[in-house]
Amino acid sequence: MFEQQRLYPGQSAERAALLDQGLRQHMLRVYNYMGSGVLLTGIVAMLVASTPALYQPIFGTPLKWVVMFAPLAFVFFFSFRIERMSAATAQAAYWAFAAIMGLSLSSIFLVFTGVSIAQTFFATAIMFLAMSVWGYTTKRDLSRFGSFLIMGVIGVVIASLINLFLQSSALQFAVSIIGVLVFTGLTAWDTQNIKSQYAAHLGHETNSKLAVFGALSLYLNFVNIFQLLLNLTGERE
Repeated sequence: MFEQQRLYPGQSAERAALLDQGLRQHMLRVYNYMGSGVLLTGIVAMLVASTPALYQPIFGTPLKWVVMFAPLAFVFFFSFRIERMSAATAQAAYWAFAAIMGLSLSSIFLVFTGVSIAQTFFATAIMFLAMSVWGYTTKRDLSRFGSFLIMGVIGVVIASLINLFLQSSALQFAVSIIGVLVFTGLTAWDTQNIKSQYAAHLGHETNSKLAVFGALSLYLNFVNIFQLLLNLTGERE
């Protein structure tokens, strides 16, 4: 994927200090990207939901299916193209994805009360922060849980797609419970993985792309936890 840096004798102490300082800056960049993406998503969602001229042509027509599946298409695009993207292209694609996600999420303001959305957002932020901090600080190797968590994500996505047609409240409840657990675990796993990737790959262009991709991973965890919690606890209009 990327060229791994070699460690030569006598460089370990200096390299460790540089890595520690660089890692803090890298993680700050990741969280800044992630937080800015969530903010952009929220602004777009509220803007669309408060403008009938925007949401009626979307959610009142088959165009809603395009909006619904567009974020998933973006994720696949990132997964297959990240290695060949420049840092600037990766950043542009990330902001476009955050805006498209806002368009997709605007429907929640038409379904749930503002109070329940706000409460769920803060609950999500607390859960996310706790798990990300734990993933960053723990000495436990979380890599062995990766396959299990990815399988969980695939299962949640497939079940969610099936339930678009079944409209089963029982299946939705089960998917929401399992999904919250899976994406909460992924938050810790992804945070530790971001650290590992930074330690293994150096270079401004490489780290810039890794920061964007790391932010995307954390962003997806946050948004999915929020949506699933809202389905579980949100008060409908």
